[in-house]
Amino acid sequence: MRSSLVLFIVAFIVWIMLSWPLDLQHFIVGILISSLITFITWDIFSTKTRILKKPGRYLWFLVYIPLFSWECFKANIDVAYRVVHPNLPINPGIVKIKTNLRSHLGLTFLANSITLTPGTMSVDINPEEGYLYIHCIDVKSQDVEAASKIIAGKFEKILGRIFE
Repeated sequence: MRSSLVLFIVAFIVWIMLSWPLDLQHFIVGILISSLITFITWDIFSTKTRILKKPGRYLWFLVYIPLFSWECFKANIDVAYRVVHPNLPINPGIVKIKTNLRSHLGLTFLANSITLTPGTMSVDINPEEGYLYIHCIDVKSQDVEAASKIIAGKFEKILGRIFE
């Protein structure tokens, strides 16, 4: 019950930030939408309540947002350069990377972060062994350790502090 209340409050705060300035109609719709989100996703947070109990995780998430934004910006510039370059310097392929993340939520967040970064896309996850298969527009290394450091190294450290 407590985790549902926290989830509702977080969803409602996000709603308020997205629909500012707030009037009565937006307030009521925000309560309904936040309630719906809480109803649909409460089981994720009710089984993983330890994630919500440590405030340090929220601070690490606030560190993660600008890091992800910066990496996404750099990847956008890189992909745009490849599009406008006359020789189109690409070396596409699928690489296998190793991760130390073990929680399903952490692995999902890492895979989605990689997919949301232009030029890369998560193809498969093997949670038992801790491997992700990533399609890259420019494969810099086929070595598992080197590819892991290049693709997921920056994300994995902070996501480990948030979800592990």
